[in-house]
Amino acid sequence: MAFIPIYLLILILTIIIDYYAGILIENARGNQRKFYLAMSLVANIGVLAVFKYYNFFIANLNELLHISNYHASLPLLNIILPIGLSFHTFQAMSYTIEVYRGNYPAERHFGIYALYVMFYPQLVAGPIERPQNVLYQFHEKKSFNYDNVTSGLRLMAWGLFKKVVVADRLAFMVNEVYNKPNYFHGLPVIIATVFFAIQIYCDFSGYSDMALGTARVMGFELMKNFDRPYFSKSIGEFWRRWHISLSTWFKDYLYISLGGNRVSIPRGYFNLFFVFMVSGLWHGANWTFIAWGALHGFYQIFGRLTKDTRQLIIQKTRLSFLNHSVITISTTFILVTFAWIFFRANTISDAFLIIRSMAESAKSNWHGTSFTGLSSLLIFYKPIE
Repeated sequence: MAFIPIYLLILILTIIIDYYAGILIENARGNQRKFYLAMSLVANIGVLAVFKYYNFFIANLNELLHISNYHASLPLLNIILPIGLSFHTFQAMSYTIEVYRGNYPAERHFGIYALYVMFYPQLVAGPIERPQNVLYQFHEKKSFNYDNVTSGLRLMAWGLFKKVVVADRLAFMVNEVYNKPNYFHGLPVIIATVFFAIQIYCDFSGYSDMALGTARVMGFELMKNFDRPYFSKSIGEFWRRWHISLSTWFKDYLYISLGGNRVSIPRGYFNLFFVFMVSGLWHGANWTFIAWGALHGFYQIFGRLTKDTRQLIIQKTRLSFLNHSVITISTTFILVTFAWIFFRANTISDAFLIIRSMAESAKSNWHGTSFTGLSSLLIFYKPIE
């Protein structure tokens, strides 16, 4: 409300729709249940589409019209994305889907359901909760618990440290390089890219730690959202450790709904790639996020297609050391960090410019202009007074 007061009506409207949709779904039979679920999903996705994606799609459509020599252009909306819209939209949809699947009864208490959607510790940045994990906790009587308060405050402090001391400091160097990709070359670009991998982890996991800690102080337990993802030995394992609430959301509600791996192999690969594309689009209305999601989808498919071949080559060549934890963890980190280039770059062209700079640097002897650029960057990168 401090941001744009009228935006509170968006939250109230979707809460009312989903509250009654849950009850109607539970009481209905047959196709009526699907109708009420569809009503809820359309309302939630519709609000998200208008505020987050309308201008993106219209701008791209206008570009296509311009290329096709059509001089007409569709108007853009002068709106700002409400804070946390993607998170509470997905949390609201998980409720109606779980009620539809019969995994959780419809919540009759309107205030408690509203609290489920608006629970402030995780409203803005997750984790994206399921009704099975938190709704029942709102019915329980809470009392002061010393252990919960102290452990919650420690978790909040640790999250704040990761966010403010680590992530925000690294952002100075990352922003300087990625906002001026033409100016920096070679080593500074590589360092900034690695720094961004650390920055986004400390930023996002820091927020999650603060959310979990805040909830724990008040007697509530939220789901774990990060589990040392950069120690993963494969891309698949990385996604079981990174932003767990979102990756499991897409798996349970989109991937499985599309058929998951219970379909033909080509269709299964399509489902996997499509889900990662949607995941990229969820993170932001920009082609860079779509490219990031597509790259992770490619990683997953390529890994599955070549798994047996790679293991056979390792056995035949007796290069078993390639399966060592240090090698697999390092390789996974490099692949994930490479994909972060698209996530952080302002445009697709900037991303390819950064990749080209890194490739050229790999051919050089790490002297000359690379270190000149690094010196300039280090002069800029200094702690806040």
